[in-house]
Amino acid sequence: MENGRRIAFDYGAVRIGVAMSDLSGLLASPHENFSSQSPELFSEIAIFIDEYQPLYIVVGNPRHLSGVASAKSESVLEFIAGLKQITNVPIYLLDERLTTVSGARELREAGVSSRAAKNHIDAAAAVTILESAMNQERLQGAPAKDLA
Repeated sequence: MENGRRIAFDYGAVRIGVAMSDLSGLLASPHENFSSQSPELFSEIAIFIDEYQPLYIVVGNPRHLSGVASAKSESVLEFIAGLKQITNVPIYLLDERLTTVSGARELREAGVSSRAAKNHIDAAAAVTILESAMNQERLQGAPAKDLA
C-alpha cells in the first residue's frame, strides 16, 4: 500500500463522523466530527484536507439491507458534490450498511456510556468505513469499486 493518509466521512444530518489513517495506512483513528449545520462546513473540511493531504477520501454510502439506496443517499451525494468543489483528492463511495450499529457496539464494549457514545458514534462509524476501505485496498488495490 502506498504511504499516505486516508480519510473517511460518515455523513449525518447533524454531525459528520471523521476518521483518518496513519501514514502507513494500517490504523484508522477517530477524528473530531464536523457539524453538518455549520455555514462554514466546506471551508472547514478544505482546511482539514489541505492539512492532512490524504491519498483518497471514502464516504459511507447508506443503503438498506436489501442493497437499495436509502433516503439519506441523496444527502450523501450532495455532500460529495460539495467535496468535489473543494478538492481534487479521489473520493470513493463505500457501502456503509451497519457501520453505525458496529460503531455503537464497539463503544459499548469499550465501556462508553450511551450518553457519552452519542458524541463518538459518528466517528466510530467513520473508523469502520475507513478500516473496510483499507482492507479492500490491501486485498484488491483500490479502497472501493465506486469512484464518486
